[in-house]
Amino acid sequence: MKYIDLNLLPTLQALLRLRNVSRAAEHLQLSQPATSAALSRLRRYFDDELLVRSGRHFELTPLAQDLIPLVDEALQGLDRVTGIRSRFDPFTSDREFTIAASDYAATVVLEPLRRILQVEAPDVSVNVVSGEAMPLHQADFTRCDLMVGPTGYFLPGEKKAVFRDSFVAVVDSGNPILQADPLRAEDLGGLPHAVGNFGASIKTPADLFWETLGVERRVAAQVSGLLALPLLVEGTDLVAVVPKMLALKSQRGAGISIIEFPAESGPVLVEAMFWHPTRAEDPASLWLRSVVQRACAQRHPESTVVTRLAEVAGRPRP
Repeated sequence: MKYIDLNLLPTLQALLRLRNVSRAAEHLQLSQPATSAALSRLRRYFDDELLVRSGRHFELTPLAQDLIPLVDEALQGLDRVTGIRSRFDPFTSDREFTIAASDYAATVVLEPLRRILQVEAPDVSVNVVSGEAMPLHQADFTRCDLMVGPTGYFLPGEKKAVFRDSFVAVVDSGNPILQADPLRAEDLGGLPHAVGNFGASIKTPADLFWETLGVERRVAAQVSGLLALPLLVEGTDLVAVVPKMLALKSQRGAGISIIEFPAESGPVLVEAMFWHPTRAEDPASLWLRSVVQRACAQRHPESTVVTRLAEVAGRPRP
């Protein structure tokens, strides 16, 4: 029976991800000869080339492609075994965590998160990567320690809701629509819309809201994510529907007005944190989740005067 040296697993993971010996060596902070030697040992163990040259690049063999989730899960298991009795002291740690989050979630959470870290963990750093890089499978949690994202979209892992937000409409402060009395959702639906694009198959709460009303929007501008939408409508005839906390932050320095939907009918957003089940009891992961939860609880949206729509009533779609 052949046994694999467990020390080779991180090298195997890097080779499978990066598909290049030089880049894997740089990632692992190893020499290229050492990484090449490790690849040779792995090829002998699996009796497979794993990486094969195709023109100027390397491609994975079918076996190597099958190994990707298995190696990720194996390393997750090793982390769990070796860290089960480990202690984590945030005040003395210099660990670097990675959180995958949407631009909106990062804008809301990062400020209170940094305040907590400055007191409790001055040398700990948190990198926030774009929500577009959010993993689609549980095995890919090896690329981040935590995700913060909306519920209802089948994101993987265990989850816990951390905050709730409502949606509002934002328009330029000089938009004539603000003079309408009463101002109705259908009036807003008739304006040209700016929308956040998250992929052709993803419908946001705002999309579903307009569908429920039977309002067919005229989309005049699209951007990736939500962050740019409040500033995009400034000085234009556009309207955008965005989370209220994002609108309040954007209103600080922009000439935009906020239009609030009736509480009983407006779209709602619930954000949660997601983590891999194998990290449920890991001390460092438990601390990180505690910090994120406390940061979300410390949000202090500024109060402001907003325009409120007349009562919204859905109507059958034609």
